[in-house]
Amino acid sequence: MASLKALKIRIGSVKSTQKITKAMKMVAAAKLRRAQSNAEAARPYAQRLSTVVSSLASRITVGPQSPRLIAGSGQDQTHLIIVATGDRGLAGAFNTNIVRAVRRKADALIAQGKTVHFYLVGRKGRPVIQRFYPKAIVGQYDTGDMKNPAYANAQAIAEDITERFLGGQFDVAHLAYSNFKSVLAQEPTVDQIIPVVPATSDAAANTAASAAIEYEPDEESILADLLPRNVAIQIYRALLENQAGFYGSQMTAMDNATRNAGDMINRLTIQYNRQRQAAITTELVEIISGAEAL
Repeated sequence: MASLKALKIRIGSVKSTQKITKAMKMVAAAKLRRAQSNAEAARPYAQRLSTVVSSLASRITVGPQSPRLIAGSGQDQTHLIIVATGDRGLAGAFNTNIVRAVRRKADALIAQGKTVHFYLVGRKGRPVIQRFYPKAIVGQYDTGDMKNPAYANAQAIAEDITERFLGGQFDVAHLAYSNFKSVLAQEPTVDQIIPVVPATSDAAANTAASAAIEYEPDEESILADLLPRNVAIQIYRALLENQAGFYGSQMTAMDNATRNAGDMINRLTIQYNRQRQAAITTELVEIISGAEAL
């Protein structure tokens, strides 16, 4: 059984931890508002651009002159998964859930006989990916100095990925990130971004029915300009969604940690008071016994 001094020291230590977790929760809550606003503002543009590109892709006949980002490499053997995680922890299962979704996708591809490589954005995914898929990491973009995601960061990642694709390093690229739903809910998502997945016939019919669209000069020329931009926009959206999801998870985790610290302080205080009362009672009994002996 711990001594009174040890219990007092432990209570003080837990109180200090509680102050830290409470402060971190407040900081995360303040940053979440802006991050959530940025993610929600970028979401309609990214979704609409993806819809337009997919619709255009369904309208053209893929041939030798078609852009590589839509025609693909002609093969489906080597897959690249872009793993977008955070650079810091203390956010519950935020990073773990993304990596878990990536592992499920990678294992499914490997079971089909495909070759899987990984391109990491953020540091937290590297230890697990390196442990389960040694020598499969082919690139990494350091986001340690990136306080807030900027389009320039996404554009740099997209240019690197596109150059690797045009250089024949992979055939299909997937983007893994956490889709922000609410403070308590983030959905790990793995989307194919290279080559573009053409819209289904029903979706294309709905798009055509909603508006009459004329393309100038033609669909392929427009795609040649839109496709690289679409890759950058989808990566930018993933970075913004990740930032909002990270702060939401961190706020929830720190709130839970603060509550747990409070519960622990209560339990330790009760234990301390009981031992202190027992010690006082023992001293009183000894004094009374000594007085009766005299």
